[in-house]
Amino acid sequence: MLKYLAPKTIKPPFARYSHGVEIPAGKRLVLCSGQLGIGADDQVPEDAGAQTELCFKNIAAILSEAGLTLNDTVRINAFVTGREHLQAYMDVRNRLFSDPAPASTLMIVSGFARPEFKVEVEVLAAG
Repeated sequence: MLKYLAPKTIKPPFARYSHGVEIPAGKRLVLCSGQLGIGADDQVPEDAGAQTELCFKNIAAILSEAGLTLNDTVRINAFVTGREHLQAYMDVRNRLFSDPAPASTLMIVSGFARPEFKVEVEVLAAG
């Protein structure tokens, strides 16, 4: 059983995420490389929300190869190219992950390998 860490001595999370997640002994870990909002057909949607959907769809496929699902995610690292993309990303993340939510970091970066990408997401899962 995962243990979600929420010390009473620090400020509660700003959004839907946990400050920490303890993984018990005996769990397998799967680390996913950062996934961009690109489909298997090489199509990249313009919208940051649609790119986020593809990021998590790609991650779900990777986790499935290991017999896991998005529900096994314990940490999310996400990157967007501007503040204007924060809400679209968070809307998708919040829909996909219920409470208690994984530990999470969201950063604004200057860009990715190709200029059309607005979102990149990587996860750590345990199952």
